[in-house]
Amino acid sequence: MKHQPSALLPLLLCCAALFGAVESRAQAVPVPDPKEWAQLTPQQQAQRRLDLRQQLRSASPQEREAFRRNLRERLQELSPQDRQALIANAKDRWNSMTPQERERFKQERGQRLKALPSEERRDLIAQRRAMLDKLSPEERAALREKLRNR
Repeated sequence: MKHQPSALLPLLLCCAALFGAVESRAQAVPVPDPKEWAQLTPQQQAQRRLDLRQQLRSASPQEREAFRRNLRERLQELSPQDRQALIANAKDRWNSMTPQERERFKQERGQRLKALPSEERRDLIAQRRAMLDKLSPEERAALREKLRNR
């Protein structure tokens, strides 16, 4: 069966439009700017975090993966000083939490991870392993020691 080029054009345009819609949908959850995030109050951060979690909960696995990838890229683009400032901010926030708040945070994190599809959990584990592979032996030893002390 021989197709006329003019008959294939609408089909190709339709496929391109569908692919474009799927591609644009895979980036639907916006990644917050880390510097702007650091300027928010803890209450504003908590609200934005809640909003992001709700958006990610209803997002497709591809959208969640695109969000994680974009977030990772954004953080890697930061200067070392900016990255250290974000780390210090997170440490301060953690240290200001009560033991009950820390425990609740850990439980919520565990529940979120358990709720992920197994493929996404495997992807997260692979990403963590890749991050660990980038650490020097000294950094890995320091991290192991720090985790042992918890």
